[in-house]
Amino acid sequence: MEATVTTATEGKVWGGGNEPLKASYGKMMMWFFIVSDALTFSGFLAAYGFSRFKFIESWPIADEVFTHFPFLHGVDAPMYYVALMTFILIFSSVTMVLAVDAGHHLKRTKVAWYMLLTIIGGVIFLGSQAWEWKNFIAGEYGALETQGGRILQFVDGNTGKRVALHDFATATGEAENSMNANGLSANAEVTHIYTLQDIVDGFKANSNILIRTEMLNEEGHKTLLTREESAEKIKSAVLVVEGANLERNEYGNRLFADFFFFITGFHGFHVFSGVVINVIIFFNVILGTYEKRKSYEMVEKVGLYWHFVDLVWVFVFTFFYLV
Repeated sequence: MEATVTTATEGKVWGGGNEPLKASYGKMMMWFFIVSDALTFSGFLAAYGFSRFKFIESWPIADEVFTHFPFLHGVDAPMYYVALMTFILIFSSVTMVLAVDAGHHLKRTKVAWYMLLTIIGGVIFLGSQAWEWKNFIAGEYGALETQGGRILQFVDGNTGKRVALHDFATATGEAENSMNANGLSANAEVTHIYTLQDIVDGFKANSNILIRTEMLNEEGHKTLLTREESAEKIKSAVLVVEGANLERNEYGNRLFADFFFFITGFHGFHVFSGVVINVIIFFNVILGTYEKRKSYEMVEKVGLYWHFVDLVWVFVFTFFYLV
């Protein structure tokens, strides 16, 4: 009697028999992973938000940092390529939806094609992110860092546009010796190596060059100093900074670079993992593995993961590039 009651009660606990909430074990585990991973990303983005709020006056302006576009060197295209990357990733989520739908109708050929398009979209996104990292690390203009860790950038007083170090610095001393040791001519495209004195001498020789600090003014723009203020401010510089890494950042507060590398890198690892899993599922589709099972649930499960990765990027994109 007890056994009968227990069995009847167990059958009504979830209303789904051995599939709680009418979801298979595999789907439930995927949802558990997604929820836990979402909490991890939430913690990272919350830390980023608090840090930005604390150092809001010196935080880099995204429109001035992410201005590159492939094959358009020297063209100011703020956020254009990042927007294109985002579109590609979101479009890959659409093709994944179509792959899952085709799987529900047991259409192997369509599943394979849509999976292939999803993989291509993921690979393009990863390549784009690597290209973006390269430009972020290499830098474009260069700057000076003061004893207190503040960044000093250079601006053309006539046009108001940023000026790169190589546009006015005198390449002497260590820079010249380095180029000669490598057998490179003065006209060759090389990694810029300047001493602090090279920058100071170039600044003094160009009266139209002004210094812009990393601090925001009341209008939300970086504070531009007069020529006299610039000449006084440059005396506090102790280091030449070109590009960004985990210790230095020519764009402004170094925490911005730390968070950028960590959060976008963590997301990029998720995208890479998703691409690898998609490739495995794709070959299984080609081999007819799921056709024999009469179920494409594996495609649906990896689709859940891929949609999650796309959704996380929407938040990363919003926090880093738009807000």
